[in-house]
Amino acid sequence: MLPDPIIEIGIFKVYMYGLMISVGVAAALIVLYYYGSKKRVSPSFLDFFFYNTLAAIMLGFGSAALFQAFYDYIENPSAGFKLDGGITFIGGLIGGVIVFLSGYFIFRPKLKGRLIQMISIAPCAILVGHAFGRVGCFFAGCCHGKVTDGPFGIIFPGRTLVPVHPTQLYEALFLFILFGICTYLVMKKDFRYNLCVYLAAYGCFRFFLEFLRGDSRGEFITGISPSQFWSIIMVLSSVGVYFLLRHAFSGVSLDALTEMYAQDNVVDADDTVGKDAECDDGEIIEIFSSDNDTTEDNVDDDDNK
Repeated sequence: MLPDPIIEIGIFKVYMYGLMISVGVAAALIVLYYYGSKKRVSPSFLDFFFYNTLAAIMLGFGSAALFQAFYDYIENPSAGFKLDGGITFIGGLIGGVIVFLSGYFIFRPKLKGRLIQMISIAPCAILVGHAFGRVGCFFAGCCHGKVTDGPFGIIFPGRTLVPVHPTQLYEALFLFILFGICTYLVMKKDFRYNLCVYLAAYGCFRFFLEFLRGDSRGEFITGISPSQFWSIIMVLSSVGVYFLLRHAFSGVSLDALTEMYAQDNVVDADDTVGKDAECDDGEIIEIFSSDNDTTEDNVDDDDNK
């Protein structure tokens, strides 16, 4: 545990927690860009995805603090509403997703790519970033577990007087493993439903991990922790997301879609691309319909993905 600054020059201080958060953000962005490049996603769309994700992450931290302040206020209204009580990952995830989707739909008409091309890569980025963040929590001593006399018990100076479960490391290990699984599925098997795997797997894990947590996390719904409530929502939403993606992919060949957006400067007002229609101004019409009659030659068998 390293709760104190590891570098201190005047007023400039570097903490292991902040360093791990920075490493996590960098790792997430690298995964997005590298995996997207390997999948031949349009460079301009990857650039947009990169900067839109960066904006979502930055504003997501604000959302994480806002959610935690709300939980703390519900638990103890007499203390007032304060934004200095820490952050919560799921609150940040919710805010980040809202920011990202808002940016995507605002600029969507001008993009040379579609969200479905990155939908199975995004969970990999979230997982690796979150995993490094949990390592940072371990160094800071926050998000620890309940008292234990087991072999894995750790005392966090300034936070606990007796050994407690290092739940930060339990979660980090799970996240790194799930990151490896999701990476294998999308990069080796071209699996389309990584988002469903992420929502269901992390939701289940986090729900049960909460029974080992010993730190204060505020209150939301009586009887369960705020994270357990959102974990249930994540698991349930994984089912809905599966059917939504299945419908979205039913009339779309990702290979055909990738080819359409592979080269930013190939298409102009005088060109046509195969059998796909093109607008008068040279912009390609999006293929996102479930009408199999118009994309019969390009339909993939979902059951084989």
